[in-house]
Amino acid sequence: MKLTPAHTGLFLAISALLAPSLALAQSVSQAPQPQSTPISSAATGATATAAAPMQATELDAVQVQGTYIPEPMLLSSAVMTHVSKEDLERQGDSTAADALQRVAGISINHGRYVYVRGLNERYASALLNNSPLPSPEPLKRVVPLDLFPTNVLQTIEVVKTYSASMPAEFGGGTINLSSAVIPEEPFLDLKIGTGGNSETTFQAGLTHYGGGDSDYFGYDDGTRKMTAELEAAIATGNRITPGRDFSSDEVKQIARSFTNAPLNLLQATDSIDPDFNAEISMGNAFDLGEDARLGLVATAAMKNSWRTQLGVQQDGAVEDGAMAVQSDYDFMSTTNNATINGLFGAAVDWDGHRVGLMTMYVHDTDKETRSSEGYSLLTGDNVRDDTTHWFEREMINTQLTGKHGFGEYRDLTVDWRASHSRASRDAPYEKGFRYREDADGFWQHDASQAQNYTRFSQVDERVDSAGVDVSWNMPTEMDLRLDFGGAWSETDRDAVSREFRLLSLGNLPFYERYQRPDYLLSDYNISQGYLTLRETTGGTGAAAYHGFLDTRAVYAELEAQLTGTVRANVGVRYEEAYQGVRPIDLFGEGRSLATAEPLDNDYLLPALSLTWNFAENQQLRFGASQTIARPQFRELAPQQYLDLDSDRLVIGNPFLVDSELLNLDLRYEWYFDQGEYFSAGLFYKDIDKPVEMVLNGRSGSSWQQSFINAPSALVYGVELDFRKYFDSPWDWTGDSRLFVGTNYTWSDSEVQVEAGDVAYTLAGNGRPQDATELVRDGSRLQGQSEHLANLQLGIENPTTGSQATLLVGYASERINARGINGYSPDGIVVVQPDYMQDPGTTVDLVLKKAVRLWDADVTLGFEARNLLGEEYHEYQEFGGGRADVMRYDLGTSYSFEISASF
Repeated sequence: MKLTPAHTGLFLAISALLAPSLALAQSVSQAPQPQSTPISSAATGATATAAAPMQATELDAVQVQGTYIPEPMLLSSAVMTHVSKEDLERQGDSTAADALQRVAGISINHGRYVYVRGLNERYASALLNNSPLPSPEPLKRVVPLDLFPTNVLQTIEVVKTYSASMPAEFGGGTINLSSAVIPEEPFLDLKIGTGGNSETTFQAGLTHYGGGDSDYFGYDDGTRKMTAELEAAIATGNRITPGRDFSSDEVKQIARSFTNAPLNLLQATDSIDPDFNAEISMGNAFDLGEDARLGLVATAAMKNSWRTQLGVQQDGAVEDGAMAVQSDYDFMSTTNNATINGLFGAAVDWDGHRVGLMTMYVHDTDKETRSSEGYSLLTGDNVRDDTTHWFEREMINTQLTGKHGFGEYRDLTVDWRASHSRASRDAPYEKGFRYREDADGFWQHDASQAQNYTRFSQVDERVDSAGVDVSWNMPTEMDLRLDFGGAWSETDRDAVSREFRLLSLGNLPFYERYQRPDYLLSDYNISQGYLTLRETTGGTGAAAYHGFLDTRAVYAELEAQLTGTVRANVGVRYEEAYQGVRPIDLFGEGRSLATAEPLDNDYLLPALSLTWNFAENQQLRFGASQTIARPQFRELAPQQYLDLDSDRLVIGNPFLVDSELLNLDLRYEWYFDQGEYFSAGLFYKDIDKPVEMVLNGRSGSSWQQSFINAPSALVYGVELDFRKYFDSPWDWTGDSRLFVGTNYTWSDSEVQVEAGDVAYTLAGNGRPQDATELVRDGSRLQGQSEHLANLQLGIENPTTGSQATLLVGYASERINARGINGYSPDGIVVVQPDYMQDPGTTVDLVLKKAVRLWDADVTLGFEARNLLGEEYHEYQEFGGGRADVMRYDLGTSYSFEISASF
């Protein structure tokens, strides 16, 4: 068992706090009260109260002080934010990631990764109906929340304080997604919409033919399927190169089998098509007898959208005390995204019991065509890089859940869940083609100094999990509840990447170098021996790995009503985990990359929370806990990948270890009325060995990134959140009401590095390295924005169903990746500054109008996103100089939808 001094201190603090309080509570004479317990379906996110002969409970007595406190906030002792179905509809957000950017203390990176309280995505875990999820991302174990469309969700809960019933991996917070509920009555909803973007729709863009018409739905028609010749060659376990294992004729046959023109030839278009989306949802409920009821719900949706990025990309370095641009490119990229999703849920209720089954399917594909042109420091002349990509992500999640209430007043409830999830990311035929500019200004490809590549990569991840939670309202004079349970999960990931190049041995005819890429890579040139296929896949375990994470946990919590207004929850979780990454030697070369023993740890993690309901609809919450954060598979794998979000090379570090966190929270909450509140909170986190991304040195003309455990870090801040409705002051608006919602988060962080601190890097092969060379003392944590703010101004008419909402969001600059320090006679100097990102301010407008047509409730919706035209901007600055690492216009997006309910 791993028990650190921080654990011991927290245990002592809990004991000192609870001992006198429990004694005081027991001296207060209180009659035992029966209690009704909500029956919830983890499979559907639905919550229903079991029938009980008596409804007067000790919990109800507390509710007198909290008439307007919403049930999730009243029943939970955690500091949390509850995003309801109403919030999702008002904001018009299409994915869970979009919706979460409105929550206090949260910002979104690259439209998919959640940053909570200044901690980047690796510190935010996601659950679906309380079950863990697999990730299809090759570079991250975290789940990209753009995968979850809001049409399959009922609520989103962001839990910011830890309790022992939650998984031990808890940093900034845990996000629990609840899927669509089982209906009380039949319904049928239809929706169709279209839209576009000012930088994309009806504007010039790039594309390639690919798989033809089926690409529109995100499914390949077989064009990108690995050929039989290539599959057979890979199955031999040998590197595909002319020589000992393959003859020249065999390699030529394999090379000729590669798909050519549909994937190599870029095409310019004068007008990009508009976006399109469609959705259908339906449900019904059936009586099965006197006390039994069956509910069914199903939903399906598809979306196709286009986005063009037109911008600059620069590499720089510090020269003569200032940042200087060394390589400078202009680029255009057009991405066609196609999403198909569906959900089916069924649940049976009878006499305080519920069993549910839910299956969710998400298929999300990006088809990208990109061309960049500019000066390369590495080659010393102008180059052009043309690339085509197809990234197909898929997730299938199946859950079986149950909740059972026992006893006359449901004093004992048992929740159980079992889940099987699979996620994959298939990237066949990643194509890259480089041209160099000759003396006359023409682009040429000699397949030698200017090269090409074809890559195939696949990531498959499986998560099997199960858990049980028991809650017992104990028969004591005071309101006392014992919660205990256990959880188990097994995660397995397999990742592989193969790379091939068609190279010239110097005999490519001069005139061939100026041909179109599909002609240059033709069967004729391969057969003549002008081009030779060579596999350039990284050897010695650098191209494939198997990752695994097995966890076992048990916990116990005691929740007590200490006085009429004070409620406490104290618990402890014991969790053990076995995690590692094993590089795979694809070619049996007998050598392996630097690696480390699997992480085999167990932790005893205490948690305490207090809720003081000191006045009518006002309460004060306090939380203290010890948690951990584990390295992600990709961070541990010594395998080089191109991070497409940043267009930089990334390689893992197998010498990373777990991070440990001490979390403290204090929050004041005041609920004015239903759905109206003000809250103010303080938070503090002490992190031992946080994982940070750092620059690892140059790879060609670009910098390569890797990961280290920094010695320690602090994160602290303030959160303010306000929401209220007002009567409209204008007579012409009828019975409309005004809505104001705003939140602000100030946070700061500090990485602490002292003399003698060391870090372990891949480049150092596990040997200690002076940490001051990698991290600057006092610098902010990666991903932390000092200021986050959101504002929602709206007017809505509950009678007519009309809404108009203005949404404003702001995030201040943050570090995307660490720079590199060095030494001079005067001390530490900067060799490469930090990579900074400035998210800036976004302004969105959402309009909805409800009408009655053809015996159906019809809603017309209009959305305008990024009205100020905020750009994406990542940069490096030093000594008055700047390099724009990545900069492009995001444009303003517009959409129109019509939906009907029957």
